[in-house]
Amino acid sequence: MRGLRALFMRDVRLAWSAAGGGPVGVIFYLAVVTIAPFALGPDLPLLNKIGPALLWIAALLALLLGLERVFQSDAEDGTLDQLRISTTPLELIVIAKAAAHWTAAAAPLILATPLAAILLNLSPAQLGLTLLTLTAGTPALAFIGAVGAAVAVSLRRAGVLIAILVLPLAVPVIIFGVAVIEASAAGRAIGPPLAILGALNLIAAVICPVAAAAALREID
Repeated sequence: MRGLRALFMRDVRLAWSAAGGGPVGVIFYLAVVTIAPFALGPDLPLLNKIGPALLWIAALLALLLGLERVFQSDAEDGTLDQLRISTTPLELIVIAKAAAHWTAAAAPLILATPLAAILLNLSPAQLGLTLLTLTAGTPALAFIGAVGAAVAVSLRRAGVLIAILVLPLAVPVIIFGVAVIEASAAGRAIGPPLAILGALNLIAAVICPVAAAAALREID
């Protein structure tokens, strides 16, 4: 466990010092949200209606920025070879690296969401539910992203391939993340879509580390 903790802390530090981590992701996230009012015009009811979906899409795109480096930097300096032959199960290593990516890339986006909500005219209730769904759903995106990063680890300039792999798998998470907020706005119970979002999170936490570890084992 000490080795996994050290790997987690190392990856968080590296992600914050590299492109796509921390401040860069937050700036990209806020830039995408800022463009929306200019593109849609000063229609506050429309911004209020589609705001949560825009926040989810912006968060997904921001999380894609740093995925290419999750395993590739380790592959380039030989660290990945050491991790593959270590006594620690590769699945646990994938979980630690996915958690580090979430901490470095997703957590700052969640903290920046109140500022983004102002730009989209979200109510306090909508903001609260958006924060809840992002907190509940972005770990699934981190695990899914780890699979894409593992599959493309041996490729140069793999950012586009990772996006192609990750985006279709991330659609259900976004659908149910936004469905929670839409259910609340329509006066329906938010329990069912929120439960499905949590289930997707658990499924990703179980299946994605196994899939990513299998992909890493196949690297020549």
